Amino acid sequence: MTGLVRLRSGPSVADISVDGAEILHWNVSDRALLWSPDRAVWPETAPLLFPVVGWTRNAQIRVGEASYPLGLHGFARSQRFCVVRLNRSSVRLVLDSNPRTLALYPFCFRFSVDYVLHDRALTITLNVSNRGFEPMPYACGLHPGFRWPLSGATQSGHRILFDAPEEPHVPLITRDGLFASGTRLVPLDENRLELTSALFAQEALCFLNVKSQGLLYEASDGTALRMGLTDFPHIALWSKPPASFLAIEAWTGHGDPETFSGDLSAKPSMRILPPGGSASHEAVFRFQPNVEATC
Repeated sequence: MTGLVRLRSGPSVADISVDGAEILHWNVSDRALLWSPDRAVWPETAPLLFPVVGWTRNAQIRVGEASYPLGLHGFARSQRFCVVRLNRSSVRLVLDSNPRTLALYPFCFRFSVDYVLHDRALTITLNVSNRGFEPMPYACGLHPGFRWPLSGATQSGHRILFDAPEEPHVPLITRDGLFASGTRLVPLDENRLELTSALFAQEALCFLNVKSQGLLYEASDGTALRMGLTDFPHIALWSKPPASFLAIEAWTGHGDPETFSGDLSAKPSMRILPPGGSASHEAVFRFQPNVEATC
């Protein structure tokens, strides 16, 4: 097995790396939808987040009386996964706890990801299992960077349309990446957010405990990407102006509050799996081309 898996379905092609189980390319009818890494800007495309999401205080977690060096978004993106199931349009990749992960996060787990490619859609399912004898706190997430502009020559005219009206105040984030107690107002008109570089001049926009089960990322000509979510309560938007990407992130958890210094199991937004327990979190991304342009 090489380090890259290629999936095909109709006009869609996707490449997934066994390193981090990261999807590197997704093209529909030769249209590239994902950002191409640039080491000077952001050297990743769509990392998987596990067993924490966001920054931790001093790049550490505490479990019981011990501290562990676990930093931004955990370690899944730096681990090599095993391919356990593969066919023309789908693949399952698995990461099991091992001596390297136990030195960072003292829990026995299985973390797997299923990619299923459709003609114009991609389903990503994260599965987390507690294979130990103690309750296991975890968070997981998706961090895909899509091209911005999605269509056309410029970034102007792009928007996010949430499924439902959302709270327009988002958390302030400290220089250390922690969630501050204050918030800032973003120009969200009920469910509509016009995308501009100025939105991301300070930090990511983190919409916590959203009402929406998904959103639409739409260009001015009607070309769009639909994201539907199952059991991802938080959505984040992030870019690094003037870079040509928009990260549309789905999270089960979030970064440490700036006042938090407790046990990982007490951190807000962490899920707790009982021994032998498992959980599944799914996102479906569906490309919607501009029909007039394709006629």
